[in-house]
Amino acid sequence: MWKEAIEAFISERLHAKLEKLKDDDPKRHELLAQHQPSVWIEDAARRAAQIQVVTHCLKPIHPDARGTNLYVEPVHLPPLDELGTHALGEDFASDVVGNAAALDVYKFLKLEVNGRSLLTALLAQDLDALAALHTDPARAQALREAFVSLTQPRAEGPSSHALAKQLYWLTGDDACADGDYILLAPLYATSLAHAVYAQVQEARFGEANKAARQAKKERKAHDGVYRDHPRLAVQKMGGTKPQNISQLNSERRGVNYLLSSLPPKWMPSTQRLPVQAESVFDRLFIARPEVRRTVSALRQFLESDPEPNLATRQRREAFVDTLLDELVSMAAEIQQSQPAGWTRDHERFEALGVDEKLWLDPLRTELPEETDFARQWLQMDWPAEIGRRFAHWLNDQLRGRLQVGDVEFREWKKLLLTEEDGFKQQLRELRDKLNAPQYIPSRKTSAELVAEEETDT
Repeated sequence: MWKEAIEAFISERLHAKLEKLKDDDPKRHELLAQHQPSVWIEDAARRAAQIQVVTHCLKPIHPDARGTNLYVEPVHLPPLDELGTHALGEDFASDVVGNAAALDVYKFLKLEVNGRSLLTALLAQDLDALAALHTDPARAQALREAFVSLTQPRAEGPSSHALAKQLYWLTGDDACADGDYILLAPLYATSLAHAVYAQVQEARFGEANKAARQAKKERKAHDGVYRDHPRLAVQKMGGTKPQNISQLNSERRGVNYLLSSLPPKWMPSTQRLPVQAESVFDRLFIARPEVRRTVSALRQFLESDPEPNLATRQRREAFVDTLLDELVSMAAEIQQSQPAGWTRDHERFEALGVDEKLWLDPLRTELPEETDFARQWLQMDWPAEIGRRFAHWLNDQLRGRLQVGDVEFREWKKLLLTEEDGFKQQLRELRDKLNAPQYIPSRKTSAELVAEEETDT
């Protein structure tokens, strides 16, 4: 069977070359003579020394580099957690490097009969394969040795080249001592690259993934798995002659896929939370651009020592109204974007004040196990505390060249708690949403709490 397969292979190559010639071309006789099976096999055995079977090669790093290539079966590599050639196991494609004109020798050795390649048969000393090479057993054995030699390392020792990558790696303790370094010569993992290429090709053009991609596009249910490789890059090796790099590179038409290795793009959350903070005023509120601009403008206005008149009061209140609008907006964004009970995450929000948890996580009151939290919310002590915190915060922002104190503190707090279209309106809407009574039995109103605070201060 090997004899028939070999003769068919040689005949096919001859036919491809004869098709390009005219019937009266004198080269036809020469080609016919060269492709007699015995003659072609002898020539292929001679040219086998010009190529080498490898798993790691040098030419992809630079096509003019000369040096050591390696053939190491993946199963013989140390296992690592990282992706590498070792992950291929026994299922891998070996590559061939060397004289591109001799690559047909490896194609010859890849001939298969009953799922077994000619090279594998020759390595196993298969008698039928040996007989197909030559009728003389001694000559057949010599041809066999020539063919299987391409799986062996070359006689010369390990070497690198000026055009190859080289890296001095410190192995000792003295960075100034030449003897404490070894020279690393990285090689291209061609077998791994070919496996990656096959998987990416299947994901891009395979029928199964096409069906999954279409289902995803149409938002339909699909039993299969959809695979995608975003930001994929293509590296072309060998130009118009990819066979000059290696056999596998030629089979890929020079295409080598590069997976994206860009650093992740930081996408800030649309809603920041007071993680490990004692108050939203500490980080979140002042981080809002409009808050920073308004505080700066208010500070500059007050530093100008304006006249104590109605216009001054109205302008100052306009600045504070902007801050109150931002405060209400920030609270609404948090309340609407977060699930009920988000403040129960003790690892992240344990430091946050209870009053602010009551303010920013109102839906927590509806959870069955949060009866105490609901009771505290309905008692309505916490709005006055929010007012105090806001007033303290604004005073802290304005202190420095400005003399702000108790008078300003009471003013900021009063504006927060009594402004009809701001914090007070938001509180009313929350009570409607939670079906809580609008009145607060046996509790003081916000205005009474303000008056009480003024007396205490």
